[in-house]
Amino acid sequence: MKQLKRYLGLLWMLIGPVVIFILLQAAYKNIDPAAKGDINKPIPWIIIITIFTPVAIGLMIFGWYAWNGDYEEKSAH
Repeated sequence: MKQLKRYLGLLWMLIGPVVIFILLQAAYKNIDPAAKGDINKPIPWIIIITIFTPVAIGLMIFGWYAWNGDYEEKSAH
């Protein structure tokens, strides 16, 4: 179980930057000033990126702690 936690920590550390990259890529692709849809305006994308960037950073921090073994139970010796 300890190894699983560590490898999942590595997975979380990799998912964080990938999610940020995907959001930025989608925003760049969908923002079009001439378009009429709401998702094509920059304000919703700014809000989405502003909210999810700290979440992704927190996911990376969580993964770092899991990778280092900080979530393992310590024996009370």
